[in-house]
Amino acid sequence: MHGKPVRKAVIPVAGHGTRFLPATKAMPKEMLTVVDRPVVQYAVDEAIEAGIETIIFVTSRNKSAIEDHFDTAPDLMATLARSGKTAQIAQLEKMQPVAGSVSYTRQQVPLGLGHAVWCARELVGDEPFALLLPDMVSFGAQGCMAGLMDLYHEVAGNVIAVEECAPHETSSYGIVGMGATVRNGFAVTDMVEKPDPAVAPSCYYLNGRYILQPDIFELLASQERGAGNEIQLTDSMQRLAATQPFHAHPYAGRTFDCGSKQGFIEANVAFALRRSDLGAPLAKSLAALLDDHRSRAEIA
Repeated sequence: MHGKPVRKAVIPVAGHGTRFLPATKAMPKEMLTVVDRPVVQYAVDEAIEAGIETIIFVTSRNKSAIEDHFDTAPDLMATLARSGKTAQIAQLEKMQPVAGSVSYTRQQVPLGLGHAVWCARELVGDEPFALLLPDMVSFGAQGCMAGLMDLYHEVAGNVIAVEECAPHETSSYGIVGMGATVRNGFAVTDMVEKPDPAVAPSCYYLNGRYILQPDIFELLASQERGAGNEIQLTDSMQRLAATQPFHAHPYAGRTFDCGSKQGFIEANVAFALRRSDLGAPLAKSLAALLDDHRSRAEIA
């Protein structure tokens, strides 16, 4: 089955990052770094790897650092060239988006994820689009969005990425129900927000990667406010599922929630350990820190 091609990706970056204050008082939370790359860069790289041609950022006030990051920096490049830092120049050139491939629109009022997605409607137009929540940073043999694209090419419709959690953790996530299996995933029979483990339809949770049909915009426009008095994307997805199929792709890698302090720290450690220039010495340092932590805990 083949649907319309997915050419555009929406990345919401309008949040205030209050959980990371005071670090985010003047810096967008999406510009906090996992090792040496901003969190938002991982989402953009993942989208491009999956074949996305246009990135649409939904921003808010005080997010100009994100625009600057994906813009050219002639003064910096000139300084690097004078210093003979060719490796850094090559790295910056590699991450530079193609001219005209990045767009920005603002969410003037913080009314939730669903409202942020709705703000991108004019830039997306009447075509399916990818949605990547930049707080969710992952690694694996294949990028999560690339795997989602594989499933979309097989089933069309709407597809969502999921990962498996422990049964007692279902009350912390949006959980999906499992239907018939397909080659790269399974049909979604239900979407439940933070269900009690006793009634959860499965242990598969939404991990922040989606491919959605443009019909979602009309539903978001009329969506009543839900949890947190905000317009919730999941509520409109549930309404859309009444008329259109949803399938889920179980991601085989690992995702870190960099919107939380613990997840952000875990991501930094995990990504650093995977690097040839940092892994071995960091592992040694971490072992020493853990020994010291245990010793202090025993004394206490």
